[in-house]
Order: sequence, then structure tokens, then C-alpha cells
Amino acid sequence: MLQKAFSAMRYLSLHLPTLPTDRILRLRRTSPKPPDAPFATIARIKGAYRLASLDALATKLKLRPGMALADARAQYPGLVVADADAVAEAACRVSIADWCRRFTPLAAFDPVNGIMLDVSGVAHLFGGEAALCDDIERRLAAQGFAARTGIGPGPEAAWALARFAHVKILPADIETARLPRIFGDFPLAALGLGDEKIADLAQAGLRRIGDIVVRPRAPIAARFGAVLLARLDALMGMTKSAISPRFEAPAYVSERRFAEGLAHSHAIEATILTLAKDLCTLLERHGEGARQLGLTLFRVDGLVRHVDAGTSRPLRDPAAIARLFAERIEALGENGLETGYGFDVIRLAALVVERDGVAQAQLAVAADELAVTSPAAEAEMADLIDRLGARLGLRRITRLLPQGTHIPEFATVPVAASAVSAGAAAQQWQAAGLPAASGAPSRPVKLLHRPEPIDTIAAVPDGPPLRFRWRRIMHEVAAIEGPERIAPEWWKNAGADSLTRDYFRAEDRGGQRFWLFREGLFNAETARPRWYVHGLFA
Repeated sequence: MLQKAFSAMRYLSLHLPTLPTDRILRLRRTSPKPPDAPFATIARIKGAYRLASLDALATKLKLRPGMALADARAQYPGLVVADADAVAEAACRVSIADWCRRFTPLAAFDPVNGIMLDVSGVAHLFGGEAALCDDIERRLAAQGFAARTGIGPGPEAAWALARFAHVKILPADIETARLPRIFGDFPLAALGLGDEKIADLAQAGLRRIGDIVVRPRAPIAARFGAVLLARLDALMGMTKSAISPRFEAPAYVSERRFAEGLAHSHAIEATILTLAKDLCTLLERHGEGARQLGLTLFRVDGLVRHVDAGTSRPLRDPAAIARLFAERIEALGENGLETGYGFDVIRLAALVVERDGVAQAQLAVAADELAVTSPAAEAEMADLIDRLGARLGLRRITRLLPQGTHIPEFATVPVAASAVSAGAAAQQWQAAGLPAASGAPSRPVKLLHRPEPIDTIAAVPDGPPLRFRWRRIMHEVAAIEGPERIAPEWWKNAGADSLTRDYFRAEDRGGQRFWLFREGLFNAETARPRWYVHGLFA
């Protein structure tokens, strides 16, 4: 029985001989030569100007990348050239790769001005593989790109077809034994070899792939290296290879395609809500919730817009997802989406998901007069965090969690509110010994960033102050309570400067309340204890 050449896998190679950046398009418009003249970009390579990329007409004239500019001008004096801009061309390739994701999420960069797409199982959505190739070439031509496509059972076969074949597509059910006959007349450049390697092979009389196939493998590997045979095997379907997509395939995807672009905000918002319902159905079916969502909008003229949103909890509520993206889009400003002529493809994807079981409703646990947040209240808090995070960024929305230390300024640490739920945070505070809600608070509402020194007057050297000066203002103490002693943490190798603190809650005659502490035990740790203001009570 004949072996099939990876019939389940299908790859589409997109070859772009030239990338007309905005600067190059302006040069072409202002060139005194006819607009239909062949065009190429040039780069200085090893001290000589050589062709870097070509347009469709220059390719038809048998010009090729790497050719010396002098030789190209000798053949075609009317050739229009412009300096290659590597940075602009790289940005252009990124834009094209993003645009290609309208056909499949798996789009990767391909060497020598190309994009490689994994189109396994998606071609039927566009009327078949031939219709898919025609659609891509037609759309890119409308944007000013001359593109060639090729589809094969492996990336190497697709790459060769897009650059050297008259036939775009190898059938999915083709036998491996037929591939040597199909690729036999292809030049050795179809293996993706460098110019020096091809020149060495040419000196040995090997100019086409068929010349290698019919010869013994051992002498060829010994003379030209194992890489040559490895690429030959990949082209012939003897070995499997994979691509590295620019973005990983999302866990769940929902999308809509439109015959005419959507340009009105209310239509876009309604579409997002519909996509969110479809996405949440998939998430609920698998018992998962989205933690990271991505909205991709493909504009009619090829522009692509990405809007990402994170959540503070596994989310599968369509209305909440729609509100989240409404906040994100509004935060982008008036020209955030730049609808232009409208979006003809809108895709919503769950990029990161977590397990999310069925929530138990109406559950509240009380401990020491502090109730753990109910599921409804926790959901409302999480929704608020998500909406604020959509506006400001989830990293900027924080909550305080306790740390295992007695030193007040280090007793809490800010963490991203999306990383810990309200219920989990309440449990951590309970485990840390949070005081009861009733009675006077033992800790101030506002803790100063750093304790500020004060001048005090006391009845006895080791007694509480009768009055103190803070920020040039004298405060008369009307009532004072304490001390609460906090010793230095000896297990953390505290230095000689670490002294015992005695904290007091003090109220002046104006009703303002302070959190004061004396640093150092009188005549035990220091002869002159110092006093500080560390916080203010409401």
C-alpha cells in the first residue's frame, strides 16, 4: 500500500517578492519613469549593490534577489530602484502576518519574504484550497502586494511550490512515491539552500533536485553535508516538520464574517456580545472560564486591530465580557479602533483559561465577626476590578495582603487584585489575626510611607509625651493609650540599629488622632529614645 504524504496536514506558503512600504510607494509615485516599469529595492552586500526584493513585473523579467544591480541595469535600463529599508519591511511583514490570521490562527514568518500558514481543516470554509489561494492573492493585490501562494503537505513543499512551480497546489491524497517526479525539475534553490551551497553543487554538475534524488546518498552527504539530504527528505514528505506561529492557537475561538464591513460602534458591540455568548457556551461545556481574552478586528482594507483584556477570575458571563471590551474600546479614545470602511471579520478568543466549576450560591461563613465575602458580592467586586483594569490596566489595580512580620510598614504587600479573589484575601486576613470589626481600631487608617521624627516633652524620660511638635505644629496630648510593644525580629539577623518599638494611640486637643512610637528602651537599648509619627486615625 502506498504511503500518503501527510494527508492530514496542509500548509500554505505566501511569497511576497517585494514589500511596498509607504516610503517606497511615495518614491514610485514621484519617479519620472513610467508607473509600469519594473521595480526593485537594493541593498549594499559585500561592497556591491544587489537586488533585495522585486515586484511582480521584475520577477517576470527573470530578475532575482541577490543579483548585482549593474547586471540588472544592463539587462533592463528602465528598472526603478530604491534603497531597502529593513525596519519598515519588517514592520510590513508583521502587518501582513497579522492580516493572514483572518484565514487561520496559525501564521508564522517564513524566510525570504514569506508567511507560512497552517491551513489544515480550514480550506473548506473558503470554498476549497484553490479558492483560498485566489482569495489571498486577490486581496493582497488590492492592497498593492504581488503575492504567490502554494499549498502542500509540508512547509517545505508549500515553500517550493510558491516560488518555483507553475501549479499552486499538491493534492492532499498524493503518494510519497510521486513527489520525486513532481519536484525533480525544480532548481536546487527550492531546498532553501544558500547561494554558496548552490554554487558548490553546480560545480559538481548538480543543478536540479532530480540530480540528487537519483544519486547515492552517502557520497553526497559526505561532500555537501547532512543538511542537504535532511531538506530533501522534508521536501519529499519523508520527515515531518512544524512551523512556529507568531501567536499560539487560542483555546477557544468564536468569529463572524460579513459581506460588508461593520463601521458603526453599536453594530460592533452587538457582534461582540454575540461572539461572547458563543464563546461562553464553549467554556461552559468544558467547565472552564476565561482569564485572558483577545478581540481581533480585520478591516476591509487589510488593517488589523487587536484588543486584549484580562479578568480577575475565570469568566464566562457574556454580558460581563461585552462590558469589559466596551470599557477597553472606550479607553482607546475617539480614534482607537479606526473603523475606516469597516471590519469584515471580528474574532473573539479565550487566550488563557482556568477550571471554573459551578458556584454554590448563598454561602457566607462568619468568623470573629468578619464574614467571608458571599459569591454575589465577590462577583460584583471582581467585575469592578475587571472594568477598572480595562481602563487602567490590571497591574495597576492592587489589594493588600498580610505578610508574616510584626513590623507595621512591612506587614502588608500590594498584589494585583486579579491574582487573588476577595474571598481568598479575606481568609488570609483572618488567618493573619485581623482584629474584630467592633471597638476602636488598633491600626491607623493611613500609614505614613516612612515614620517621621517628632520632638516630644514628657513628664518622665520613659513616659508618654505630654505634647509633641510634628511638621512645625505643636500638639497638646489630651488622651493617650498604650504601649503596644513590637520587638525586633532577631530571627532575621536584625542589626544593632534595630530597636524595640512602643506604640501609642494619642489624641490631641483638636480631636486629631495619631499613632506614635518610641524607638529604643530607655537605659536598656539607648540613653535617648527617639519618637516618631507612623500613622493617622480617621
